[in-house]
Amino acid sequence: MQTLVLLAIIGFAAQLVDGALGMAYGVTSTTLLLTIGAAPAAASASVHLAEIGTTLASGVSHWRFGNVDWRTVLKIGVPGAAGAFLGATFLSGLSTEAAAPLTSGILLALGVYILVRFTVRGLPRTRNAGKPLPLAFLAPLGLVGGFLDASGGGGWGPVGTPALLSSGRLEPRKVIGTIDTSEFLVAVAASAGFLVGLGSGGFDLGWVLAILVGGVAAAPLAAWLVRKLPPRLLGSLVGGLIVFTNTRTILKSLEVDAGILGLALTAVAVVWAAAVAWSVRAHLAARRAEREDEDAEAAESEASLEQKALVTG
Repeated sequence: MQTLVLLAIIGFAAQLVDGALGMAYGVTSTTLLLTIGAAPAAASASVHLAEIGTTLASGVSHWRFGNVDWRTVLKIGVPGAAGAFLGATFLSGLSTEAAAPLTSGILLALGVYILVRFTVRGLPRTRNAGKPLPLAFLAPLGLVGGFLDASGGGGWGPVGTPALLSSGRLEPRKVIGTIDTSEFLVAVAASAGFLVGLGSGGFDLGWVLAILVGGVAAAPLAAWLVRKLPPRLLGSLVGGLIVFTNTRTILKSLEVDAGILGLALTAVAVVWAAAVAWSVRAHLAARRAEREDEDAEAAESEASLEQKALVTG
C-alpha cells in the first residue's frame, strides 16, 4: 500500500513537471520505477499505459487554456506513434540485463540535456510566430522522439519540446500544450507495442493505476502552472534529479567500489546544486530586467503625456 501511495505522489509530481516544462513525465516516472527495482520494459510499459490517461487529461486541460496548436499535433503525433511502437517492441525483445543499462543510459543523457538546457538557456523567445511548422521537419522529429520515448522510458518531451521552441514559431505555452497533447498518440502506440512484445503480464496494473490517479489529479493544475512557474529553475531541479538517480543506477550495475560511488554522487550533487543556484540568479536577474523595462516604458509614456499636455495647453 505504501508503494502505491508513493507511486501516486510520483505520478502527481511528474505531471506537474511535464505540464510546466513540456517534458519529463516519462523520464521522471521511469527513473523512479527503476530505482525501486522494476524491470526496464515493465517500467516503461506501465508508465506508457498510465500516460494514456494522463496525456488525455493534460491535453484537454491545455486545450481549455488555449495552449494547443492543432495544426502541429497530428503532424508530429502520428510519426511519433509509429516510432513509439517500434521502440516498445525493440525494448520488449531485450533481456533485463541488457535493457537496464541501456534504459538508464538514455535517461541519463536526457537528464543531462534537460539540466544543461534549462540552466544555461531557459526557454527561448518566440520568433516567426504564427508560421506553420513543415511536415518535413515534424515527421522525423516525431519518429525519433517516439522511438526514444518507448525504448528509454521517456524522451518525447526532451526531444520534441526544445525542437519546437527553437523554431520560434510557437509561443512556449503552446509548444508545451501541443507536445503534451500529441503524446497521447505516442502513449497509445507504445502501449500497443508493449502489449505485443510482453503480453498483458508485462504491465503492473497496480503501478499503472497509482501513477494514473496522481497524474490525472495534477493535469489541470499543471496546465495552469505553465503560465506561472519559472521553467528555468524547474528544469534545473528535475534534470539534476534524473542525472543523480541514473548515475547511481549505472554505477551500481557496474559494481563500482562504494567509495567511488559516493564520490561520484557527491560530485553530481555539487554540480546539481550549482546549477540550481545559477538558475535562481538568472531568473531573479530576468525579473529585475523586466521590471526596469516596464518602469522605463511607464516613465516614457508619462513624459509623452506631459509633453502633449504642454503643447495643447
